[in-house]
Amino acid sequence: MSAHSDSEFVFGRHEPASHVIIHVSDPHFLAGGASLGGRYDVESNFARTLDAIRIVHPHPSAIVITGDLTDLGEPDAYRRLRAAVEPVARELGAPVVWVAGNHDERPALREGLLDQEPTQEPITGVWDLNGLRLIALDTSVPGWHHGDLDDGQLAWLADVLSEPAPHGTLLAMHHPPLPSHVPLFDILELRHQDELAEVIRGSDVRGILAGHLHYSAHGTFAGVPVSVSSATCYTMNVAGPAADVNGMDAAQAFQIVHVRPDTITHTVVPVTDAPTGDHFSPAWLERMARLSPEERLQAFSRKR
Repeated sequence: MSAHSDSEFVFGRHEPASHVIIHVSDPHFLAGGASLGGRYDVESNFARTLDAIRIVHPHPSAIVITGDLTDLGEPDAYRRLRAAVEPVARELGAPVVWVAGNHDERPALREGLLDQEPTQEPITGVWDLNGLRLIALDTSVPGWHHGDLDDGQLAWLADVLSEPAPHGTLLAMHHPPLPSHVPLFDILELRHQDELAEVIRGSDVRGILAGHLHYSAHGTFAGVPVSVSSATCYTMNVAGPAADVNGMDAAQAFQIVHVRPDTITHTVVPVTDAPTGDHFSPAWLERMARLSPEERLQAFSRKR
């Protein structure tokens, strides 16, 4: 047995993750703290999400928010979102990666979250997270809700990827390069996916983090795993025929991403107040840690 600095215990074949990333999506903040559609209290839902983020890991490598940061691109909405996120990020010692979505407005996002000039240039960036490279792409299209990547962004991405990173690369974008079984989302799909695939294929890209769908989804693109985080504002009730899928104020979630040398896992974390049991605890883990591997199997694996 060995223990990691964040108190992870190793009882199996894998060592603790080298990097842990919090993946959040679609806050959809509004100016003045207004409810979305007069129905969804997006700030309250997001506050509960931040409370959960504080608990799941003491020092994540980054907090990545994959787009639709606001609903209408209002300057006050960006101010309110920044005021909510930055204290938590400082507390956890984690950088925040802001990704643009189709509901965002590039000039206001640049000014309100990045302290940059309010231009219409794509909002991209590269972060070196102790050897893990994270690249943010901007799939938003000013004036539209579908996604796209132009030649300039694709050429820039190819240039960045020409040199591999020690722990590989994760891409963060809003529109996922995946099909949806819900017809409305395919109207708003990411365009120029073939061109993106050509850039990614054969590179050190190990995963793609996305949002947009308001429900959790997973797939592959150009041989690379894609993980879509559900929304914090409202989610899509997919427990019905695809043509009848609509929003609901329930099942909000984010994801905790564990990066290891040989694999990356994406755990969906529900934001809920449901009561839970108390059998497993740090004390239980400590008891297991004092046992040999064979003794642990006898204590926990053998059926009674």
